[in-house]
Amino acid sequence: MIRLLFTILAGVFLGGIVHLVSVLALPRIATQDAYSRLAPITKLNAVTPLPQPDPNTAPLPFMDPAFAVAVCRYDLSGGPIKLAVPVSQAYTSVSFYTHNELAYYAINDRSAGRKVIELNLMTEAQHAALPEDEDVTSADRLIIDSPSTAGLIVMKALAAEPGLMAQAQASLAASSCMVQTEPLPPKH
Repeated sequence: MIRLLFTILAGVFLGGIVHLVSVLALPRIATQDAYSRLAPITKLNAVTPLPQPDPNTAPLPFMDPAFAVAVCRYDLSGGPIKLAVPVSQAYTSVSFYTHNELAYYAINDRSAGRKVIELNLMTEAQHAALPEDEDVTSADRLIIDSPSTAGLIVMKALAAEPGLMAQAQASLAASSCMVQTEPLPPKH
């Protein structure tokens, strides 16, 4: 009886370990992650509007049809990214993800408090290389440190009514996501 109990416990224990390892490893070995799905239809370091979702052809899962969505697939190896997203009439949000779909920052129009969400995205090493200056405050610019050199920036604008979708899409189409060409002002 003890052997049977021990065999059952060993089987449950090994099954639990196999289950845990497979659940944790799956996101790393999956070939159809968001970055890979969007790579053929987006440009690097540029804003690309996504088509309105329908159940059969949505480029990303769980897309809300009330939102216009645009994506910037970024690579920071060429330098920091300057992002500017005009605020739409109803609601605008910007979310940042690593290449492995780890969300690391999000901001919306209410927390930005401006007509345009503007920020600089860079690696920690690029941020540390900025010259220091006492005159520039953190309110003068928003700098986001990316934990990886590649990833996705997802911009969403709410169309409160179906007739306002064109305005929400136009707001996102006016966004820019490009490698910073001019030097950044010194950090504080």
